[in-house]
Amino acid sequence: MNRTEEIKKLDSTLKWDVVVVGGGATGLGVAVDAATRGFRVLLLERDDFAKGTSSRSTKLVHGGVRYLQQGDVMLVLEALRERGRMKRNAPHLVKDQAFVISNYSYWENILYFCGLTLYDFLSFGFGYGRSRFIGKKTVEHYLPTVSTKGLKGGIVYHDGQFDDARMAINLAQTAIENGATVLNYAEVTAITHDSDGKINGVDFVDKETGRTYHAASRVVINAAGIFVDSIFRMDEPEKRDMVRPSQGVHLVLDRRFLQSDYAIMVPKTSDGRVLFAVPWHEKVVIGTTDTPRDRPESEPKYLEKEVDFILQTASRYMNPAPTRADVEAVFTGQRPLAAPQGEGKSTKELSRSHKIIVSDHGLLTITGGKWTSYRKMAEDTIDKAIHLGMLESRKCVTRSFRIHGWREHPNLHDHRYVYGSDEEAIKLLEAQNPDLQARLSDKYDYRISEVVWAVRNEMARTVEDVLARRVRLLFLDAKEAIAVAPTVAGILVHELNKDEAWKEEQIKAFNQVAVKYVIDIPRETKP
Repeated sequence: MNRTEEIKKLDSTLKWDVVVVGGGATGLGVAVDAATRGFRVLLLERDDFAKGTSSRSTKLVHGGVRYLQQGDVMLVLEALRERGRMKRNAPHLVKDQAFVISNYSYWENILYFCGLTLYDFLSFGFGYGRSRFIGKKTVEHYLPTVSTKGLKGGIVYHDGQFDDARMAINLAQTAIENGATVLNYAEVTAITHDSDGKINGVDFVDKETGRTYHAASRVVINAAGIFVDSIFRMDEPEKRDMVRPSQGVHLVLDRRFLQSDYAIMVPKTSDGRVLFAVPWHEKVVIGTTDTPRDRPESEPKYLEKEVDFILQTASRYMNPAPTRADVEAVFTGQRPLAAPQGEGKSTKELSRSHKIIVSDHGLLTITGGKWTSYRKMAEDTIDKAIHLGMLESRKCVTRSFRIHGWREHPNLHDHRYVYGSDEEAIKLLEAQNPDLQARLSDKYDYRISEVVWAVRNEMARTVEDVLARRVRLLFLDAKEAIAVAPTVAGILVHELNKDEAWKEEQIKAFNQVAVKYVIDIPRETKP
């Protein structure tokens, strides 16, 4: 996956079948679906792949236990089936994750077990494991840090866990391998129309060179996540916002606060939501929140009340209780939820299902949903274009289709398992140049070879691309990511043929982003 080669392909295609705007989970899924049906596909992402919401999830592939509580059985059923397909299609990234619900009343134990039994039943052969009762002693064994006061027992259930940004990169590679042209740092500036007012393509700019392009297309699909409204208004300037951003915050802690391969699920917090504590890359991710925001942001920052809420809730289930000083990274994403039709609707009441909207001029907009259902969202979107006569009928093949990097039974104890089948190529790079085996950091096992690989084969263009979405260090230890940024920038200078001024600009730009991942500690509590 080489950006220069992708740019060259623009001049050889006079008209595309499908132009996809947005390179997050949804847009990449649409590109894979359309390309594997044999359509000529161009995907344009304004920033980097999964720059926004798609890299800031809870790292779960799940059916949505909370949606079952709300009675949305069909949404759960769809997600559970897609959960199974996601693991089958990308076993190098998606794995089984066992969860423990610690219960402090016998009634809760019975109630949650009944709900999770239904959850298992709805899996219909796509399940990851059976739910079961466990006693107090077993809970304490599985979760050594659990708060034992009043503990009655618990329940074990199973869902999936994955690396979201790595999945996005692999989807981009899959799309390209199946004939699509995929570009990051390509910003759509206008949607164009023919003499009848029907959409016939887009204008966009290559942000690296400043060169402008026109991409003629039979279909334009708006998959811009929280920014779908800004794309929609290129077609209909007076259109009312269809998306209301909802902010979710996650805290990352050292593994000592969990000391287990089991995750924690809190089924009902003080505000009626669900909280997870999930082991991920030898850390613990705790979240999330659900806070309405007025406008979408590329780099949203957490609110103090969100951090306090997560820590206070975690303190009831972890001993010792984590504090602000223990937070090694905090990341914030915004979900594209359907805008409420009336006043007083909270974000937890808004639909999590996906929606496809067709404008009067033929723009297809796909919004809502979640990572687990990305494939189904893509299938529905292309099927919609076919149903409307925009594309000829071709069968979807992605229900059982191997994603780039596919590898069964990866070694989960080696952080490079996320590369799947590409790991051998990285080892070959190191064999050819042993200097590439050097670590980026004394604290973590990330190597220079991974940076070089990211630039040459994963379209990484900036320090942030590397440290946020290729090796994930920014999400695991923000201060350490800031410390190694100059080293990464130096590697990029060599790989991209840049100069020292560019290097300094990159370090500065990265630090401006990374500081939002560092938790603020009140002066009186600082050590």
